[in-house]
Amino acid sequence: MSEAEKEDVYVLADDSREAVFVAEGITKVYKMGEVEVHALRGVDLQLYEGEFVVLLGPSGSGKSTLLNILGGLDVATAGTVRYRDHDLTHADESALTEYRRHHVGFIFQFYNLIPSLTARENVALVTEIADDPMSPDDALKLVDLGDRLDHFPSQLSGGQQQRVAVARAVAKRPEVLLCDEPTGALDIHTGVKVLEALARVNRELGTTTAVITHNAAIAAMADRVVHIADGRIAKIDTNTNKKDPSELEW
Repeated sequence: MSEAEKEDVYVLADDSREAVFVAEGITKVYKMGEVEVHALRGVDLQLYEGEFVVLLGPSGSGKSTLLNILGGLDVATAGTVRYRDHDLTHADESALTEYRRHHVGFIFQFYNLIPSLTARENVALVTEIADDPMSPDDALKLVDLGDRLDHFPSQLSGGQQQRVAVARAVAKRPEVLLCDEPTGALDIHTGVKVLEALARVNRELGTTTAVITHNAAIAAMADRVVHIADGRIAKIDTNTNKKDPSELEW
């Protein structure tokens, strides 16, 4: 892609904000026997401090692969990825583990809560190993579950369990929150509750938040929307009038 084409495709965030992620020429190739599968094809992307970004694309477009590379769960086949002063491209597994532990919170489609632990105890699993954590109670109150501290996962709805997962992710005060289809298993009512929790974390804690989804309706609540197709960034839109999660319909 030429520089002129890049100017047409990419709409960048406010230049006054620091780019916390800088990815250049990211390619990811998986080898399956004799077959090579190209999940990403030369992706260039910057994510800015404190912004809420939606990575939007169909299943198989490469968005999960990109999120995993940004989160240090996977490494690129080619290209470079930097998080602030961390070079994620050439980091070994020990360095990536430290990066994930100290800087990144993850939320996935499935909640991964321990059934035998209460909501408070599930969150405490993270706070016990974090450098400067919130208390589990404060993290759960942030996602409006202050009245469910001693409930077990089986006593919570799907949306409430996902909000416990959000509380667990943010309790260590991560600088970045990476969310992979966080509402994929939820209906619209419970999904909106989870999105409200994510928006509140982004707004009140200033956490750089990236959400990947195939649900186009969620894009309306983002600062920027990164459209991904066939392993490439098709375009990036900036929302001048963000919607509150309560206004979303799908």
